Amino acid sequence: MRLLAIHANQVTELNAADPAQLLASVPLPEQGYLWLMCTREELAQCHTQLQAALLRLCGLQMVDLHVSDLLNVQLPSRYDFTSQYDLLVFRRLSTRTSDNPTATEPGLKLERKGGPPILRRIDTSPIGFVVFDRLLLSVHPQDVAPRDAYVNRLLATTSLATQPLPADSAPDNRSTGARGIAADPADLMLRIINHMVDGFLALRRELSQQLDHWQAELLNPKTRFSNWGALLDARLALHQLDALCEDQRSAMQDWLEALKTQPECSSLLGQHALDMLQVRSRDVLEHIERVVHHVRRLEQNAETAVQMHFNAQSHRTNEIMRTLTVLTAIFLPLNLIAGIFGMNFEFIPLLHQSNGFWLAMTAMVLIATSLVAFFWRKRYLEHSAR
Repeated sequence: MRLLAIHANQVTELNAADPAQLLASVPLPEQGYLWLMCTREELAQCHTQLQAALLRLCGLQMVDLHVSDLLNVQLPSRYDFTSQYDLLVFRRLSTRTSDNPTATEPGLKLERKGGPPILRRIDTSPIGFVVFDRLLLSVHPQDVAPRDAYVNRLLATTSLATQPLPADSAPDNRSTGARGIAADPADLMLRIINHMVDGFLALRRELSQQLDHWQAELLNPKTRFSNWGALLDARLALHQLDALCEDQRSAMQDWLEALKTQPECSSLLGQHALDMLQVRSRDVLEHIERVVHHVRRLEQNAETAVQMHFNAQSHRTNEIMRTLTVLTAIFLPLNLIAGIFGMNFEFIPLLHQSNGFWLAMTAMVLIATSLVAFFWRKRYLEHSAR
């Protein structure tokens, strides 16, 4: 369990040896907000202490159904709200850093996926966000490496922002703008979600390279493609990612609609903060749309490659059958002549003549040559360009 106190460009981590002691002693800062991070296992163990801390800090507790949602490892991406806080569950699109079974959560059965290795490493564990006015509670899976990486980057950004500048240099406003520290818990939640979605966008090149390799094998007439099981598993994995992204998009759309229904703030600063939340929400939604578009394009490319493979195989079979048919048509009159002269009759023309054999062979060669020229003129014997 980790706890950060965030105000302006200052991020301070509050540490304690015991999570229960940390929840019992943490104060609400006079300015800024708190970011409380815990795993699902820690939430199940310290549920009572966490509810007491929320009652002391925010004046209310979470609904029991929402606690059950945060503990559910199979819950899809969804959005819900009360009059005091918002709940957003978002299934992350990031790769597992290790295959260590201890990194998985209890009760979570990861299906053994086939297909490209990149698809087998996709982790779709849900992350829950509870947004209060001055507190953000995030519930993470047992693998906390992505969370710690984001926290460390946030702390590094804070240390750079607090360093004194030279006297002859102008202050850099980028650390306090859209790329700086989040101004409120909702803004911080959107930044984390945007970071998770961008994690999948970084996988596009490897996914495209693997499917492009399969397409080249499927369209190569000299290659006997036999990896149909892996290709089917890849298509199933892409279908699951498509459904996952649809749930994410629905959850973000519900969140955005909830932001639009909030009353306008009387102060200019409050209205600006609400507008920034809507802008960042639309940006996250646009990133999810890019993920959906890329996944569907990969699905379409795989299906098109399979169809083109079978069309090419059918075309190759037709060419072979056409060649065999032409050869059969060429040798058919020759077999007829050979059959006639092989009859057991005593009197057959040319049979008892000294040059009869050569006359028959000449006639057979002329007939075969004429048929080859005829079929070549009809383009029955030429090869199609590759």
